[in-house]
Amino acid sequence: MAKSARYTPEHAEAGLSAKFPEIETWPNQFPGYEIVIDIPEFTSVCPKTGLPDFGTLWIRYMPDKRCLELKSLKEYLIGYRNLGIFQENIVNRVLEDVVRASKPKWAEVKGEFRPRGGIGTVVIARYPRPRK
Repeated sequence: MAKSARYTPEHAEAGLSAKFPEIETWPNQFPGYEIVIDIPEFTSVCPKTGLPDFGTLWIRYMPDKRCLELKSLKEYLIGYRNLGIFQENIVNRVLEDVVRASKPKWAEVKGEFRPRGGIGTVVIARYPRPRK
């Protein structure tokens, strides 16, 4: 007997096309330093079960000409609170949106998600992305 797919392409793509508030930036004044932002109370929702996911996100980047404005970043991140999206997609989407907004020299987004069913998850995405 064939096993039916428990996760569909719709589950995999859930949340990726969601509209979020714009992440604003401001002009950087100094070269060659790193910024680390931690979000210890990050929440989202599992797209399959609808159960909440909790975790900590870290955004690390070296600004070039623009720095992330923190209030707008907070408003952006609140957009995930009730959004059904996989943890892997959160980290990669946040990285893409941070890079699009600030065009840093490099960036890393790390998500450390609390255990669900006894399994915790750590997802790390980096910019520039490896070439295919």
